[in-house]
Amino acid sequence: MPVSLDFRFDNSYARDLEGLYARSRPDTVAAPRLLYLNRPLAAELGLDAMALAGEEGVAVLAGNALPDGAEPLAQAYAGHQFGHFSPQLGDGRALLLGEVIDARGQRRDLAFKGSGRTPFSRGGDGKAAVGPMLREALMGEAMQALGIPSTRALSVVATGEPVYRERVLPGAVLTRVAASHLRVGTFEFLSSRGDGKGLRRLADHAIARHDPDLQEAPDRDLALLRRVVARQAGLIAQWMNVGFIHGVMNTDNMAISGETIDYGPCAFLEAYDPDTVFSSIDERGRYAYGNQPGIARWNLARLAESLLPLIVADPSEASVREGVARATEVLDAFPALYEAALLQGQRAKLGLQQARAEDEDSDRELAHDWLALLARQQVDFTLAWRRLADAAEGRPGGLLALFPEPDALSGWLARWQARCASEPVSPAERAAAMRRVNPFVIPRNHRVEEALTAAFERDDLAPFDRLMAALARPFEETPENAAFGEPAPAQVTACYRTFCGT
Repeated sequence: MPVSLDFRFDNSYARDLEGLYARSRPDTVAAPRLLYLNRPLAAELGLDAMALAGEEGVAVLAGNALPDGAEPLAQAYAGHQFGHFSPQLGDGRALLLGEVIDARGQRRDLAFKGSGRTPFSRGGDGKAAVGPMLREALMGEAMQALGIPSTRALSVVATGEPVYRERVLPGAVLTRVAASHLRVGTFEFLSSRGDGKGLRRLADHAIARHDPDLQEAPDRDLALLRRVVARQAGLIAQWMNVGFIHGVMNTDNMAISGETIDYGPCAFLEAYDPDTVFSSIDERGRYAYGNQPGIARWNLARLAESLLPLIVADPSEASVREGVARATEVLDAFPALYEAALLQGQRAKLGLQQARAEDEDSDRELAHDWLALLARQQVDFTLAWRRLADAAEGRPGGLLALFPEPDALSGWLARWQARCASEPVSPAERAAAMRRVNPFVIPRNHRVEEALTAAFERDDLAPFDRLMAALARPFEETPENAAFGEPAPAQVTACYRTFCGT
């Protein structure tokens, strides 16, 4: 039966995009129990956190009851998975409950993950386990606190039922909030079927949702592609500047909104190495840390191909050539957009506050050589940037201690200090600014595993809660969160693997 908890639904996807979903309902679960509730996010959505934490609210978050106005549906999409095209994927264990108009009047998707089989489950059970769902909650909030666009978990509810993977695990349902769940793969689904009318409706829906100022633009489909390219260039640069590895950058995992979506086998770098791969399913390193910018551009090319029937004015050979050329020009802008966003972030991390055009090449070289040093010396990525702030104040000891061969740093350090000296900024001001962009706390892989293991093996959420609290303040370095800034032992990181949870 419907339950009223003052959700303000307005479900434009269900109205506008018939044919791109299958109506479905979440499974009821045996013994729902709230493990995590994101109270600040609930407030953003205009929801009563106390009501959500109550019996009726937990029933809704478990899928046992539907709030008024919900229209649960499984979205259809295709996707290139590890480079191979699958013409039909879709939500195999997820359901879009609907779109909530939040406290600021913004439209947000509210979706389940792990709520049971759908018409797109392809033989899967549609379920999720406690560990992967708590991981998604941790990662989403960590990215949010780092200022990186991200989907977020509103809640994780234990189902009281087993999930069968390599071993029996406790089940859970996550409620995810997103700007939307429109993906590159959503466009591929219709384009691969030659559904021009459906593609037109999807593009119009995407523009109305994410780029309403383009609705009257003359080349609005090309303009949409340009916007998505720009958003992804900025997003990937942010990933690279914090050492984030998504792990499974298939086209069905790239959101049109520019949010990070689908936290499966993701992880953060420890010792800097561009070839780092943690995902157990990425056997050839396609989605290694250093490959992410190139993969993003490859995915965007698939979006451009999907949009081409809308970009091309008519089917004549000349028109097709012109359309391809214009779309290619938009795609070819990606490297420059990415490099500009990356350098902007690197300058801030290096404490350089004046972005002078005459210094662009030398600043880029300074950042490149710094990363090359970290790679050669196998230095922890996050702590190296953080200790560089101490060096800006004239205290280089902590930085030098990270390097097996401290003398290897001396030449670069002199160059950096000379560049800093060219700006009228005091050492204390520079160091403070650097600490505002260089985190001390990230989701260290061993800390994440400790928290998740305690939760699903011992039903102990205290480590999860402590880690979540530390991740909410990533730029604070205090005695209370000191343990969360410590790297894992090298032998632990060397054999660390992540899994997608399906």
